[in-house]
Amino acid sequence: MMAADQTVHGVPPSLSAKVVGSFAYLTVRDRLPTILTKVIDTIHRNKNKFFEEYGEEGIEAEKQTISLLSKLRNELQTDKPILAVTDGLQDTESWNQYLQRHQRLQGDVSWFKSPWLYVECYMYRRIQEAVWLNPPISDYDVFNEGKTQSFFESQQAVMTLCTYLENVNKSLAELSKNQLLEHFNKLLQVSLWGNKCDLSISAGQDNSQKMSPIDSLNSLQPFILVDDSSMVWTSLQRPGQPGKTTAVRVDVVLDNAGFELVTDLVFADFLVSSGLVHEVHFHGKSFPWFVSDVTAKDFQWTIRQTMAANHKWMSKSGVQWQSYLKEGVWFYHDHPFWTQPHEFCDMAADAPDLYATLQGADLVLFKGDLNYRKLTSDREWDHTVSFGTALRGFGPAPLCSLRTLKANVQVGLQQGHGEKLTSQEPDWMTSGKYAVIQFYSPKSEQ
Repeated sequence: MMAADQTVHGVPPSLSAKVVGSFAYLTVRDRLPTILTKVIDTIHRNKNKFFEEYGEEGIEAEKQTISLLSKLRNELQTDKPILAVTDGLQDTESWNQYLQRHQRLQGDVSWFKSPWLYVECYMYRRIQEAVWLNPPISDYDVFNEGKTQSFFESQQAVMTLCTYLENVNKSLAELSKNQLLEHFNKLLQVSLWGNKCDLSISAGQDNSQKMSPIDSLNSLQPFILVDDSSMVWTSLQRPGQPGKTTAVRVDVVLDNAGFELVTDLVFADFLVSSGLVHEVHFHGKSFPWFVSDVTAKDFQWTIRQTMAANHKWMSKSGVQWQSYLKEGVWFYHDHPFWTQPHEFCDMAADAPDLYATLQGADLVLFKGDLNYRKLTSDREWDHTVSFGTALRGFGPAPLCSLRTLKANVQVGLQQGHGEKLTSQEPDWMTSGKYAVIQFYSPKSEQ
């Protein structure tokens, strides 16, 4: 059942704060203002730093930025209309066209009456606008402190992971295919559960990884609601004579910096060193986004910190990652589409260059909750609707969502499974306790 018939019939409404008491409503009412308040507080706490670096100009910029953010918070809390973006950056026009599209569709576009996905993305774009309009602090990352802290507080778990990787790499030559598959599944799951460390869902509260990520996998297994890892594995296999494999490329659409990014780098390292994959393309955000999402600066910083670590296997991993980038085995990209409110089914039309890039991959891994919401258009789908149907025609390549559930959309479940979970744990879709490894291949639709 492909998306063509879905777009006219049977596409449910977007999740929205219109429904009082819903998770979207509570997010817009409580969580988003909390995040804004923290941003304002962070900028204010750094007043002296701005003064030291830029003198009076820095203080003036700090005041102006706080004034714009306070205005934004007031607009949000009083359900004011969504305003056009005014900073004239490369994506300004695209954002304003998106607003016009919604005005044509629904007339009154405001914080509580419009799709939750749109207004949440819009808030982060307006935070960026407030900072950008105020040089000399216009490249200040208001979320950097939290991301840095999350990385340092997860050091023990990072060391454990790098040690595990070293042991796997040492024994690669002797591993049977089944043993290789076992390590693949473990590191795929580590990358999956790394997604628990999300600072936007905890509104910036400490969410670092304290336990050994490998040791906790067995106890987490029952909470994976959909596990398509065997299909992910199959998508990387290339038939043919041994030693004559065709090059395999994996793209990873990243989510959070900090510990989660390390789990993604470790998994990517394993894919390359084991020969399963020849090229990895990472996709991050072009500006600070959803509190803890990875930007180019975070990506480079994490590799530098890993290299500089006072731990043999951690620093060895960092050196290896740096050389993958230098040698053109790993690539980092950002694209304005990732920091826009569009559902991914719009990508082919609105960002054809990015869609074409993803078509070059043999597998695209989408990390985290926001990517899942965009994959499924953040709509009120029935839980039994297939993942392929909810993608509404999006399928540049075989793809897999690695996601811990933190928003109330989930498709591809067996009949009755969602209802059973709801009766046992009403917040199962938003607690971050459950997860999916959900695979889709456009080939299977043909």
